Amino acid sequence: MTATSSTAAPTPVTSAGRQRHFGSLGPVGLVLAGGISVQFGGALAVTLIPRAGAPGVVTLRLLAAAVVLLLVCRPRLRGHSRTDWGTVIAFGIAMGAMNGLFYEAVARIPLGPAVTLEVLGPLALSVLASRRAINALWAGLALLGVFLLGGGGFSDLDPTGVAFALGAGAMWAVYILFSARTGRRFPQADGLALAMAVAALLFLPIGITSAGTRLLNPATVALGSAVALLSSVLPYTLELLALRRLPASTFAILMSLEPAIAATAGFLILGQSLSLTEAAAIALVIGASIGAVRTQVGRGRAKVEPVPEA
Repeated sequence: MTATSSTAAPTPVTSAGRQRHFGSLGPVGLVLAGGISVQFGGALAVTLIPRAGAPGVVTLRLLAAAVVLLLVCRPRLRGHSRTDWGTVIAFGIAMGAMNGLFYEAVARIPLGPAVTLEVLGPLALSVLASRRAINALWAGLALLGVFLLGGGGFSDLDPTGVAFALGAGAMWAVYILFSARTGRRFPQADGLALAMAVAALLFLPIGITSAGTRLLNPATVALGSAVALLSSVLPYTLELLALRRLPASTFAILMSLEPAIAATAGFLILGQSLSLTEAAAIALVIGASIGAVRTQVGRGRAKVEPVPEA
């Protein structure tokens, strides 16, 4: 990511150097690194919910992430078309809704099932966005793993929490589409910074109404900032950069790794153990993701799918 302002532009060496640093991971590596970061951040957020409530955690996460990204990126506010602004605003709305719905879900149901249900949104997108039948097969295999990871016990979960998780999954699919559009319309992570600011501004009144002065507790602010870095700043930046070189359908199938990563984070941070069925589910999901990547590599280098102009 490159710091820019209206008065000073970054030197070509700095910009190119940072691009090479991010690009050395490759698009698949960027997605995986982002997934690890966001799930460990999510596990940390679960421990924070009793302090500030779900809306309060989301507000702290979005606000801290917006401040960091705006300070680092210093995006230009001029020179963008109406379509550019419409895209970044839609991206911000999707981001805020996705976060809000997900944290309402994990306030009611365990982290693993919540992520398992949420990932159904990207899986559905992978089938709709793909033009090859083989990708539908990989999505189906990942879907089987997702349900195995849920242990077949969704009927025992709080139905409101399940509804919130499914809603978060739908907004995750929208997030993927508008993240790709934003990444193509704005340089570096400028669009992400602006979208994060939009999401934070939209959620701020909700968080203040819900959490009140609890948002000012120093320990809560510190934990919320850590969640923001792990769950927003780092993963969203990595994913935005990856989507510039990775088709939305392949990216969506890679997102099926999220339940497996969440299970690992839950074990290490929340003390949740894995059953044999869950381990088998993780193997299925990873196998589906590897198959999707191999299919894409078989066609040559992953190319960015054209995004229709609004």
